[in-house]
Amino acid sequence: MGIKTTPTKNIKKKPIKKTTKKNEGSFMSKVMKFIFKIVLYFIAVSLFFVVLYKFVPVPFTPLMAIRAIEHKKADKEAICSHDWEPLENISINLQKAVIASEDGLFLSHNGFDFGAMQKAYKSNSRGRKIKGGSTISQQTAKNVFLWQGRSYLRKGLEAYFTVLIELIWGKERIMEVYLNSIEMGDGVYGAQAAAQHWYRKDAANLTPIQAAGIAAILPSPRRFTATSSSSYINNRKKKIMRVMRTVGKINY
Repeated sequence: MGIKTTPTKNIKKKPIKKTTKKNEGSFMSKVMKFIFKIVLYFIAVSLFFVVLYKFVPVPFTPLMAIRAIEHKKADKEAICSHDWEPLENISINLQKAVIASEDGLFLSHNGFDFGAMQKAYKSNSRGRKIKGGSTISQQTAKNVFLWQGRSYLRKGLEAYFTVLIELIWGKERIMEVYLNSIEMGDGVYGAQAAAQHWYRKDAANLTPIQAAGIAAILPSPRRFTATSSSSYINNRKKKIMRVMRTVGKINY
């Protein structure tokens, strides 16, 4: 008997759905939406605090917290002397001194001194260490809103906050916040605390030489002293005093 065979029907194979690319696209879309939300949230929060600090004294800065942690790790007493004073209660001598020392073009630039930045870059590339070319506006942005360090991310955020405070605060408020928040000694923050610490007087009563003494130590306020100073700091004081005479009347 012969074996009967039935003809096989042509079975059409169902095409395999290519879901991999769709899944990848969906995943990337979710990631981009998440990043977009984070950026929007950051912008909203940063704007809130910039506007807030235009009117409200800055209570503390990230550097104050970092120094407190450093003191605790070293088993030192966590000292934080910080007394906020309105700008009218801070000697014009100190205002002139920090302009002479830190940022000669403060009253005229838009937050950045590109000439100083270029000079600093060229000098650093040759192996010579000088101050970084940051303006008072940039230093204020860094001290109030950011951490210490050298990275492209931090520099980018510093530029962002510098633009914001220049637009929203203006020069007078920037100077006021700067003189009330920067480190002026070990655990000493702001003009009033510095005046009391170094000279036992109020910030309003600082003489030109005393103001120059505080400004002279700003590059490294925990290393240098405004009184009983080294020859290096004394020379800086004299230079700052000479430049102060050229600052003239301050009009914010």
